[in-house]
Amino acid sequence: MIYLFKCIDLYNDLIFIIAFLFVLFYEAINGFHDTANAVAIVIYTKTMKSNIAVIMSGIFNFLGVLLGGLSVAYTIVHLFPINLLIEIYSINGLVIIFSILSAAITWNLFTWYFCLPSSSSHALIGSIIGISITDTFIRKLSLSHAMNLNQIFNVLSSLIFSPIVGLLISIIFIILLNYFIKNKLNIIYSTPYKNTKEKNKKPLPLIARIALIISSIGVSYSHGANDGQKGIGLIMLVLIGISPSFFLVDLNLKNYDIIKMQTTIKKLKKYYLKNEKIFISQKKILKPLITNIKKEKDKNIIKNCYLISYIFNDIHDLVKKSSNYKKLNLIQKKKLRMFLLCITDLNEHIYRLSNISLEDRHFLMISNKNLLKTVEYAPTWIILSIAFSLSIGTMIGWKRISNTISTRIGKRKMTYAQAIASQMTAAISIGVASYTGIPVSTTHILSSSVAGTMIADKIGIQFIMVKNIILAWIFTLPISMFLSSLFYLLVLNFI
Repeated sequence: MIYLFKCIDLYNDLIFIIAFLFVLFYEAINGFHDTANAVAIVIYTKTMKSNIAVIMSGIFNFLGVLLGGLSVAYTIVHLFPINLLIEIYSINGLVIIFSILSAAITWNLFTWYFCLPSSSSHALIGSIIGISITDTFIRKLSLSHAMNLNQIFNVLSSLIFSPIVGLLISIIFIILLNYFIKNKLNIIYSTPYKNTKEKNKKPLPLIARIALIISSIGVSYSHGANDGQKGIGLIMLVLIGISPSFFLVDLNLKNYDIIKMQTTIKKLKKYYLKNEKIFISQKKILKPLITNIKKEKDKNIIKNCYLISYIFNDIHDLVKKSSNYKKLNLIQKKKLRMFLLCITDLNEHIYRLSNISLEDRHFLMISNKNLLKTVEYAPTWIILSIAFSLSIGTMIGWKRISNTISTRIGKRKMTYAQAIASQMTAAISIGVASYTGIPVSTTHILSSSVAGTMIADKIGIQFIMVKNIILAWIFTLPISMFLSSLFYLLVLNFI
């Protein structure tokens, strides 16, 4: 990290520090806003003392970020328009990152203050969509061409359906518990409050305590693996904007991966020459590459088969010249990044065409995986910074949201059985989403899981509180979109 300050000027150093602190602040808020959910139930059931539970949650949040990979990070990054990802090293790119973070932080603090379990992920995604739409209109681009609508649709679908999935799974959990443990006098059907007040207080069975602790650890770990990655993606965009020479591509990529990329480029060239008609139908995606060719070469080269050969030969020669990317100059790195983003975007669009065979889809998916290793990466010190920030955030300010989750969703207090079912549901659902690259909301999944257990036991839910949670869920997207657009336009007027 120190080399950054040796190689860029004081002005850029200052911008980097401010941007870096912004992202860390967002992650800290994310920690006490969302991860309160991970400790709410284990504290409510008196399975663990609050200070121990919070420290444990912070540790497993840290490990979740550290070991969770980068699939969610770059799912979020690819919500940005392709033109912005190519030109992120411009001043406009930095303004956009600041605007997104400002909007997400503002809404997260507002909902936290009023004890509403709103989603930090939802706010971040809404801010990115708002910025993308505004930037597209400012540039007078076609909305369908400039924005990654398929990616936006997929992410929004996950945010909509994941709480429903959580609700249904928690209902199934309760039904199974009721089937296997039919004695309604069993302590797991008691509430912690009622059990404490009884004269013949029964200890919670060891297996139930273990289930509560492990599921709480699972929620903390999976939250770190999912939400922590979003901060990693944002910091990478900031670093590319501040110091493109160091971060446009992975300078430490192994020679083995570079050779694999060369082979992939050759195979893709052969594929597109063979399927020229498919290439032509999606050629508009390659506009940045074609514009670059027009500047350098005669316009006759834009004929389709020549265009395919030129693009792939040019980039293959560029990669072939070096055994590692440290030998490339800044212009070559920009060119390489532009090619990889455009070609992988083209592959994504062709992958979704209805007339593409399963074999071709598999080939395009593997090709993208090989190509994106160059631009989808994060240095260890960034991952550690985000992990530390999220875990520290977990240990402060957790009480406001925690009380809402544990006591204010159902009409009656939560039983041990409902606590186990809702936490197990959240841990499994968020964990699966994290390792499949799907960004989800810890808050919404756990809230819906708690509601599901109440519905399954026919206890009923507090409609006023649930209504407030649903309203916060509905309004998060448009409000964060509006805030990010507002911040963006305000800052643009001052620079």
